Amino acid sequence: MQSAATVGAIDIVAWFVYLFSAVMFVVGLHFMNSPKTARKGNRLSAFGMIVAVIMAFVVLFAKGFVNIIAVVVLVAGILIGAIAGVVSAKKVKMTDMPQLVSVFNTVGGGAAALVALNDVLTKDGTPDLVVLITAGLGILIGSVTFTGSLIAAGKLQGIKWVKKLSLPGKGVWNVLFAVLAIASLVMLCVQPQQRLMWSILTTVFALCYGLVFVIPIGGADMPVVISVLNACTGTAVAMSGLAIDNVALIVAGALVGSAGVTLSILMAQAMNRPLLSVLAGGFGGGSGSAAAGDGPEGTMKETSSDDLAVQLVYADKVIFVPGFGLAQAQAQRELADLGELLKGHGVEVSYAIHPVAGRMPGHMNVLLAEANVPYEELVDLDEINPQFPQANVALVVGANDVTNPAARKPGTPVSGMPILDVDKAQNVVVMKRGRGTGYAGIQNELYFEDNTQMLFGDAKKSLQAVIAAVKELLN
Repeated sequence: MQSAATVGAIDIVAWFVYLFSAVMFVVGLHFMNSPKTARKGNRLSAFGMIVAVIMAFVVLFAKGFVNIIAVVVLVAGILIGAIAGVVSAKKVKMTDMPQLVSVFNTVGGGAAALVALNDVLTKDGTPDLVVLITAGLGILIGSVTFTGSLIAAGKLQGIKWVKKLSLPGKGVWNVLFAVLAIASLVMLCVQPQQRLMWSILTTVFALCYGLVFVIPIGGADMPVVISVLNACTGTAVAMSGLAIDNVALIVAGALVGSAGVTLSILMAQAMNRPLLSVLAGGFGGGSGSAAAGDGPEGTMKETSSDDLAVQLVYADKVIFVPGFGLAQAQAQRELADLGELLKGHGVEVSYAIHPVAGRMPGHMNVLLAEANVPYEELVDLDEINPQFPQANVALVVGANDVTNPAARKPGTPVSGMPILDVDKAQNVVVMKRGRGTGYAGIQNELYFEDNTQMLFGDAKKSLQAVIAAVKELLN
């Protein structure tokens, strides 16, 4: 056994090491403000976490441990998690990144709930009220995040039975399980002698609430849902850190939670909808939500790669409008190459970025940064919209709901959502795999405008054909 003085010294050293890790988290988050420094920010944050984990092991071995089997299981879990994380980061496609983020939220929320649950159930004697409140909140929020993120990941992955899940009377179930979960948490604090029963009930009701909370939300609102669940994960981690008195967990969780809340609010504002309205059910239930025959009248006019190349070569200003279809086709490098080719010919090229284009916040920024598109060419919605009337060509690559003029009219699933004013460009060409609808489940009126032409097919192959045609024209 270590002496009291030695244990005290270890605790002091650990506290300062955890504080150093927390500083690394804060600095890393600061560097993530810009794509140019985001990688450095990720490295700093990862370094801070490695230091914190090493310090946790130092404390474990310095203070002694009860069971060597527990240590072996802990090390095995870390190795398995590390290997799974590295493999996922290297192999998962950019189009599947939202699902991966949701899975990580699942793991983070579940881990935070288990840590808090363990702290409540294994405390010697009766836990004090502060531990009961913080650990109880960790259990509740972590459990909600666990099941909610699982459903979100299933929807994003396109798993059929998950997408078909429906919930009659969704408001009733939301209120019921929220009240039951909170009531169980209150009873856990009031009757700590029966903490096993109340902890289990809090966990069960919170898990159920996570399900009924996410099931009704349509795919169009998934960027906001991912942000909210990410905020929940951070909050659960912070609550668990408070329960076990770990500075690193408290700061890391608080950072993730506050960043997630801020991002959720920004995403909701980008959709011109109150955050509570989004969380109450969203504005698109999926591809089947619109009735047949509700779409705009008219026909889509098709074009060819050669005709598009002619328009681009003789243009003075071109605006690219990327969407999830670009990510799905993994065509970001081809789009970037086309942009460089046109700029070399003296054409002004910009990329119009809608805040909720894709399936997660910042999806298009990350995608185009991966293709080394200069950051100054990525223009946000408010700045790019006034430029569309001066654009000779607006090339839409896989963007759907965020370009739909129906948002300007009342009575549609996307009414009131700010859109990119693509239809105001002199000529519009839309690259699209097929004639299907977007996440909101309605047809895009842009496709039937007089100044719009459609280029159907895989975006990657279409862009390659356009690049070849442009090169031939320039030569």
